Amino acid sequence: MAKIRHIAYRAEDVDGMANFFVNALGMTIKQKRKNNAIDLSDGTINITVLPLRAGTSDGEPTRRAGIDHIGFTAENDAEAFRMMEAAGAKKAGTVNLGTAYYEDKFMGPEGIVVDVGHWVGAAPLEKENK
Repeated sequence: MAKIRHIAYRAEDVDGMANFFVNALGMTIKQKRKNNAIDLSDGTINITVLPLRAGTSDGEPTRRAGIDHIGFTAENDAEAFRMMEAAGAKKAGTVNLGTAYYEDKFMGPEGIVVDVGHWVGAAPLEKENK
């Protein structure tokens, strides 16, 4: 079973939003990226606050503020990919930023983007006692 480990939020004021998560909810800043995105953690889940223009090319419209995508960590990535595709999701790409994170992106119903991967500050899956 996959577990939520990552939420990407697009913000007009990246530093202000990150500070809100730190000051209001006690999250910890793990890193600030070259593109000004900020990775935060509560010890289990990574929240990345993204600038509106992050990942867009010149001429592409600016994205809107709000939740951009959700990421899950799975025990077996290949099996998770198979299940995503069997449920109708289409593979939309792979991103690998080494120590920051890696993820495979899928486009699901109603345009939802779901990532399967691992992110800085996100807890690994624990083995369940059977």
